[in-house]
Amino acid sequence: EAIKPLNKGALFRMLLYSHRIAGSKRKLTTRFSKLSEILIEANVWAEMEGSEQITEEHIRKAYLKKQYRNNQLEEKIREMYKAGRILFETKGKRIGRIHGLSILADGEHVFGKPSVITATTFMGSKGVVNIEREVDLSGSIHDKGVMILEGYMNEKFAQEHPLNFTAKICFEQSYGGVDGDSASCAELYALLSSLSGIPLKQNIAVTGSINQKGEVQPVGGINEKIEGFFHFCEYCHGLQDQGVIIPEQNIEDLVLCDSVIKAVEAKKFHIYPISKIDEGMEILTEKTFEQVCQAVREKLSRYAAAEKLIENYQNPDTDSEKK
Repeated sequence: EAIKPLNKGALFRMLLYSHRIAGSKRKLTTRFSKLSEILIEANVWAEMEGSEQITEEHIRKAYLKKQYRNNQLEEKIREMYKAGRILFETKGKRIGRIHGLSILADGEHVFGKPSVITATTFMGSKGVVNIEREVDLSGSIHDKGVMILEGYMNEKFAQEHPLNFTAKICFEQSYGGVDGDSASCAELYALLSSLSGIPLKQNIAVTGSINQKGEVQPVGGINEKIEGFFHFCEYCHGLQDQGVIIPEQNIEDLVLCDSVIKAVEAKKFHIYPISKIDEGMEILTEKTFEQVCQAVREKLSRYAAAEKLIENYQNPDTDSEKK
């Protein structure tokens, strides 16, 4: 392509871009066409400036310009968040409400966006109800994630008596399909918050899947998810003290943009890696996990006692025979 030589900074920037496409700091991409696109455009910027070499700034400029040409959908969604048409809070605490992180693809442009996840709990015996599944908007992997969540709840809180509660979990203002299990951590936190009555910080978003033992598992698209929440916070409310909770195993996949790195260094944005569900709950509530679990047990005990009273009232003869 008769491209000018790259200086050391430009080569460094291209290697970072290659890692990012590969989705790992341990791998480089072989999708050379994507690398060529950046190099050809960077070469044009170098020629326009009369530079004999392609510099790091030329590579960065070519990459950002390419993103700008393809991110119209992302900008439209950001505008909706800022205008308040999509509910989005990054201050205070709320019970049973949390931000999950998802990714959207618009042609070649892939970006992350926060999604509000809510959980409501009340007396009953239906267990965890996935509202998306009830209306045929949930994929099989998301269904599996909710069932795993329910398995964790039963092992954790149903050793002495069956769980007597109904919970409904929902992706608010989501009108398309939902799939993947990367929101299962966030869904569990919202559920535990609703049952315990302990509020969650709204300035921290969560991604990660769980297994039935409460261990946090890695997810895909981690860079896009972190940057998505970062850019939405920056655009809508300004950076203050926001952050994301991610699986510990995803640390080696982080190849973040300069603005996120600078904000982390300035302590305006935080990244919390965790390996167990307990750690994330303590970050979100500033209480020990045992305090949260104790509040959940007390609520479930009240539900069980009330259920027993109702049963005795409805079946008085059976109750007198037992006595």
